[in-house]
Amino acid sequence: MDNRGTAHRTGDGTDAGTEGHGVSGVRALAAATPADRDRYIDLLRVASLGTVVLGHWLMAAVTAGSGGPDGARVTVDNLLAVVPELQPATWLLQIMPVFFLVGGFSHALSHRSLDRRLPPGTPRYPAFLRARLQRLLRPTMVFTAVWCAAALAVRFTGRDGPLWDTAARLVTQPLWFIGVYLALVALTPPMLRLNARYGWGVFAALVWGAAMVDLLRFAAGMPYVEFLNLALVWLAVHQLGILRADGRLGPDRRVPAALALGGLASAAALVAWGPYPLSMVGMSGEPVGNMSPPTLALLCHAAWLVGAVELLRAPAARLLARPRVWRAVVAANGVAMTAFLWHLTALFGVYGLLLALGLPLPAPASAAWWAWAPVRIGAAALLTALLVAVFRRFERPAATAVPGPSPVSPPRSGRLPRAAVPAAALGAALCALGVLGLSVTGLDGLPAGHGALLVAVRITAPAAVAMTVAGWLLVERAGRAAG
Repeated sequence: MDNRGTAHRTGDGTDAGTEGHGVSGVRALAAATPADRDRYIDLLRVASLGTVVLGHWLMAAVTAGSGGPDGARVTVDNLLAVVPELQPATWLLQIMPVFFLVGGFSHALSHRSLDRRLPPGTPRYPAFLRARLQRLLRPTMVFTAVWCAAALAVRFTGRDGPLWDTAARLVTQPLWFIGVYLALVALTPPMLRLNARYGWGVFAALVWGAAMVDLLRFAAGMPYVEFLNLALVWLAVHQLGILRADGRLGPDRRVPAALALGGLASAAALVAWGPYPLSMVGMSGEPVGNMSPPTLALLCHAAWLVGAVELLRAPAARLLARPRVWRAVVAANGVAMTAFLWHLTALFGVYGLLLALGLPLPAPASAAWWAWAPVRIGAAALLTALLVAVFRRFERPAATAVPGPSPVSPPRSGRLPRAAVPAAALGAALCALGVLGLSVTGLDGLPAGHGALLVAVRITAPAAVAMTVAGWLLVERAGRAAG
């Protein structure tokens, strides 16, 4: 089913949002939802990002101790490392693959919709990239600009506090998924062409490629080859979304059931007899992780999750038919990306307040720690809501008219539109690499910034920001020229 409509468009929120009209605006958008809209996709987007946010709030094991002459020293660990018995829960709660499933579905529908609306002879690729990147990069770059300004202010005033370095280093880590997502957006048109010709064969080839990468990594010890799975694993999950857009994951329940059972059994076998850890989220200090870069075990886990959520589609559709439930999904969908970007800022703000008040931080996983967890999470949610109220306007799509066929004016063609295609591709690549760079460098140490390795290349935060801005400008210019 086409996920377009007057309320908001594709499931990743390209045109979603409450448009600043408050409760009445949400009601109007919900009431205007077309009957053929796939509401489950919107729910999956909100649920996947919401689960990640809650997981980060719960899994952050923050401790403060003596740091010598400079005062307190704050460390942030993962609760899964403190309590390894909780790691099996990641097989349910590591839900980020669902967001990439939603992305593949939404990108396929968006590209096909654009293809129908643009006049013949107009390059589709630059217009598609421009429309998709705006919604992702506008809130992301505002988030980055605010944190860069804060980092420079701290640098020049010397008022850093015990938590500052840790917060400024870790707050950009979740941007890895936006960097990968940008790359998937750029690869959507060729993947759609491959899908039209080979169907499930494309997914099978990507799974095989991921398996070969892990074989070369673990059996042959080939350096750097594991980073190919950043593309292969997430492209495979994204391809499942494209297949879903074609109706190939249903309505027959046998396909999602085979994905769920096959993925779960394969992931369990790989963890039991292979070199893969039990946890499906990354933890610092572990010799091998399933997430960074992703492994074949994570891809099997993703297949299990995709199959499981597809099996729940029918009961979820009945639930989403209730007006009150659907209004809640519409409201959440309009601010989900903003909440995701700022949720760690809110968490560190809560811990910063506790430290400023001189309150002791209970030992992670202790009885006191668990007792206070609802209070910490509630405070982080409240602060996130305040940040969303301030920054949500940047999640709304910019007004970009998409031209339709004109009976008078002939389709435009020529050197500039043709040159726009490689320019847009280069811009998207720079954006993806720049955002990935920010996720590994952090924003402490500005204005120079601390260097970090992005695969095999050393990069700093200023360089990553410059790459992202330059890439975005290229995509904007190419999209305008082509449109």
